[in-house]
Amino acid sequence: MPATILVIDDNEANRALARDTLETEGYRVVVATGGAEGLAAFEREKPDCVLLDVRMPELDGFAVCQRIRALPGGGDTPVLFLTALRDVDTFDRALVAGGDDFLTKPVRPTELVVRVLAALKLRRVSTELRDQYDVLKKQRDELLRVQLQKERLTAFVVHDLKNPVHAMDLHAQILLRDASLSASARDAATHIRAEGRQLARMIQNLLDISKADEGKLEPKAHDLDLAPLVASVLDELGVTARAYEVTLRSDVSTPRVRADEPLLRRALANLVENAVRHAPSGTEVRVSASATGDAVEIRVRDAGHGVPEGLRQQIFDPFVQLAADPARSHGGRGLGLTFCRVAIEAHGGRVWVEDGAPGAVFCVRLPDAR
Repeated sequence: MPATILVIDDNEANRALARDTLETEGYRVVVATGGAEGLAAFEREKPDCVLLDVRMPELDGFAVCQRIRALPGGGDTPVLFLTALRDVDTFDRALVAGGDDFLTKPVRPTELVVRVLAALKLRRVSTELRDQYDVLKKQRDELLRVQLQKERLTAFVVHDLKNPVHAMDLHAQILLRDASLSASARDAATHIRAEGRQLARMIQNLLDISKADEGKLEPKAHDLDLAPLVASVLDELGVTARAYEVTLRSDVSTPRVRADEPLLRRALANLVENAVRHAPSGTEVRVSASATGDAVEIRVRDAGHGVPEGLRQQIFDPFVQLAADPARSHGGRGLGLTFCRVAIEAHGGRVWVEDGAPGAVFCVRLPDAR
């Protein structure tokens, strides 16, 4: 007899995703479009597990969960909250209402199946094991709450950093407009502006990675003239390249691409900066682009040590670093390439790395949606 899963959600797409995912795994799925309908279905169907949306009209998920707990059989039925609100207040309210687990939307099908399976297994454990589980669950909940608080603090810090960084760049520009500025002071102001731009990119990368994790990174694509965009990126990184004694080259043979200009600009800047940090002195970093069937491919090539084959997938994960030459610089922060991945995938494209023999070639493929 397959387990019965009750899905209570006012969003048709969410209900369809949950139903298709769980029925594929052999579960019997019952759906309800709101709180009152869900409570009636719970009394009628006696489900083995409940997936419960938080934000619903008339009766929200917290109230529904509290009422389920008061119904016969509702005390030990696992209730998994589904919500797009990833914050400490929502998490705390879910615990107080009696929720057993907390999943943030958009929910990945694989994660949904695993969490439902875990909830059903835990329902069957003995009382002794249940007591041990309660201890572990409390520890897990405390860790998740700390994680959510850390994410909130990070968001506050990142937002607060934007204004002073922009002010730093503005003052550097004011200095550079002063015709009486000495050559050494002008050089210092130029470097301040270059480092300020790099810091601004890092801040925006963090914000966009967080948006992507929440499913909120939505590119606003337009037709772009690719050659001047690449030239602008190389000009912006000219100071950094000269410091590393690396030459920047552009070889763009396709005139246009459809993309979100700020996102693509920062993705290219991250790829070029990464290439510069790993390119030996006296070599060049080359950016090329060409049309290939129904897509546009952009390639950033350096002549460094390359990326080992075993790291070519992981290099785009957060905080994975490939050390640059220690005699020349420190390595990366481990987020620039992660941003490139989420930004390009948000466009429906993909990014990967190939062996440049020598060096590495970072490849971006964007669908030509024109």
